[in-house]
Amino acid sequence: MIVRAIKTPVFKEGQSIAEFVLKHVKKPKEGSVIVVTSKIVALSESRTVPLVQKDAVIKAESEFALKTKYAWLTIKDGTVMANAGVDESNASGKLILLPKDSFKAAAEIRKALQKKWKLKKLGVLITDSRLMPLRAGVVGVALGYAGFKGIRDYRGRPDIFGRKLKMSQTDVADSLATAAVLEMGEGREQRPLAVMSDASVEFINKTNTKELLIPLKEDLYYPLFTNLR
Repeated sequence: MIVRAIKTPVFKEGQSIAEFVLKHVKKPKEGSVIVVTSKIVALSESRTVPLVQKDAVIKAESEFALKTKYAWLTIKDGTVMANAGVDESNASGKLILLPKDSFKAAAEIRKALQKKWKLKKLGVLITDSRLMPLRAGVVGVALGYAGFKGIRDYRGRPDIFGRKLKMSQTDVADSLATAAVLEMGEGREQRPLAVMSDASVEFINKTNTKELLIPLKEDLYYPLFTNLR
């Protein structure tokens, strides 16, 4: 797999994402995935608020919010994250929220790019970053995607010794997001776009937006969320 991050001018609030991508990304080869950071998707939707009452904004954006030493531990759109994704870095004095619907945004971007580039196998991935428990530093996370399966299911298949796998699944979407965020950066890089080629993904036309979600009570970390009761 090859990941090529793309440096661009600063994205302006209200700009068209599709036009921005087409301006800065040359037509990729068939079977590529276009990666877009969630921040510029949110800016294109004018998902910004003044830098006041940050805590109130975070709680309003969250399905669950618990104040911790450094940030709010929240659940939003079925994903555990800090501060409901509300971010003030590289935001020019504002708070930038997450996109309203990242899966819908990814599908719309993909449709526009496919129309222009005439590609059948094309994926679009919208990324953010998150912290993992007991690990320093952030990794990438997929907020939304279109054009490929986000999970690879090994359940029911034999392992190399013939033992039937019962639990094994690969989170394809978040794995791609982590690889992309590593190249795109988190600071002053100005690389909000990336092109991934030769990725081990299965391209499809209709994305299952719920395939990565699991019920809280079936989650490995459920005992850590007893405060949800």
